[in-house]
Amino acid sequence: MPRCRCVLLAVLATSFTATRADPLLTDAEAATILKAVRPAAGEDAYARVPWLTSLWEARKKAAAEGKPILLWEMDGHPLGCG
Repeated sequence: MPRCRCVLLAVLATSFTATRADPLLTDAEAATILKAVRPAAGEDAYARVPWLTSLWEARKKAAAEGKPILLWEMDGHPLGCG
């Protein structure tokens, strides 16, 4: 089993370090992918919310305006890895 792992690692290492003469994506393919993954108009409404990063400031503002607080909290790596 260890030899198999070494061979696999060697194959992966050479595939990542090998240079290619042709690009992996054409400009048209890249544009198509970007269009598919970027938010369309109206899909990013959360970005217009005036988010606060201080819980204390949010608490004071919510109390003054008589509004609730939405606490968005997470633990761990920001990308969800690890």
